[in-house]
Amino acid sequence: MKNFDWCIPTRMIFGKGTHLQAGRILKEYGFQKVLVHYGGGSAVKSGLLDTVLHSLEEENINYVTLGGVQANPTLAMAKKGIQICREEGIQCILAVGGGSVIDSAKCIGDGVGNPEEDVWKFFLREATPKKALPVGVILTLSASGSEMSQSCVITNEEGGFKRGFNSPTHRPLFSICNPELTYTVGKFQTGCGIVDILMHTLERYLAKTQDTPVTDRLAEGLMASVIEAGRTAFAEPDNYEARAALMWAGSLSHNDLTGLGREYVMQVHQLEHELSGIYPQVAHAAGLSAIFPSWARYVSPANPMRFAQLAVRVWGESMDFEHPEKTALRGIQRFEEFFQSLNMPVRLSQLDVEISEEDIKVMAEKCTFFGKRTLDGIRVLDQPEMEDIYRLAMKEM
Repeated sequence: MKNFDWCIPTRMIFGKGTHLQAGRILKEYGFQKVLVHYGGGSAVKSGLLDTVLHSLEEENINYVTLGGVQANPTLAMAKKGIQICREEGIQCILAVGGGSVIDSAKCIGDGVGNPEEDVWKFFLREATPKKALPVGVILTLSASGSEMSQSCVITNEEGGFKRGFNSPTHRPLFSICNPELTYTVGKFQTGCGIVDILMHTLERYLAKTQDTPVTDRLAEGLMASVIEAGRTAFAEPDNYEARAALMWAGSLSHNDLTGLGREYVMQVHQLEHELSGIYPQVAHAAGLSAIFPSWARYVSPANPMRFAQLAVRVWGESMDFEHPEKTALRGIQRFEEFFQSLNMPVRLSQLDVEISEEDIKVMAEKCTFFGKRTLDGIRVLDQPEMEDIYRLAMKEM
């Protein structure tokens, strides 16, 4: 087990009706003017935005609104928010939405807190944020775990670069999580959320460091719970207990709990970032589910026992001690079948984009930061290996 330093300062306000407390909670912290940041039309059409604004008005909290955050949030939107916060004297950003809105809010917070730096430099690892404007969250989608994580991912539309970095400045001050707000999430987005939650834990579990028995059991239990709750929520969208399980699992999957003591690189996430960086119409989780089975089959021969353990403990497969690679492949197949049951793609060829051989080379080259890095893990990936995985994921089933 590796040494670790884990601090989760985010206050979690979880349960039915909790979004009605937004104004009171902001007032507790002494905020007098906030930026309410949200995405597309769902927050408006559902009436959630009006409810939140009314909650602020009841506590005499001034606000400015900024909507229009898209999936795969952009640097341009974040820079717009940075300018508004500076001009309006904003004291806190309230993100009303899912991971895209939260990440956009985090980027804005970093930009406002470090006026001497171009915020994109943080994503290029050329500078480090020293502080940030605080972010509060009203979560509407169980998926990214950004409501409790130190991660932030933004797409720079100039060149199609999708980059992320971790920072303590990204942990939200508080997160209001009401599972009822996810009842109206459609099947596609529900499926995306389930995949995203699983992948955040899978990529920590299938890591270079494996002598982490306690963390293993935490991860395995979380994955089994997500699979069970995911099946129920997909079939019964207004099942509160299933939606609550997914929402809480989403937060736990990406707040680093399921990776404690491990050394890991999220290889599938890195490969997917280049895909949706070039094709922003591809939902992040759809890209993950399209790449994961091929990635898993490609790297599992380097440590079949790890994949076999996953198959046994999460899916209940029997261990073939003479041929653990067979058990490993059965586990990968079970994940692939589960993704398919959620109507999620399991090959890049199932996405609604035309990916050329040249695109594969460009994505792999960008993923190496133009030859400046490899991706460490059970199997180290350099550009040729990355290209192999993309090509494997292009093949029809």
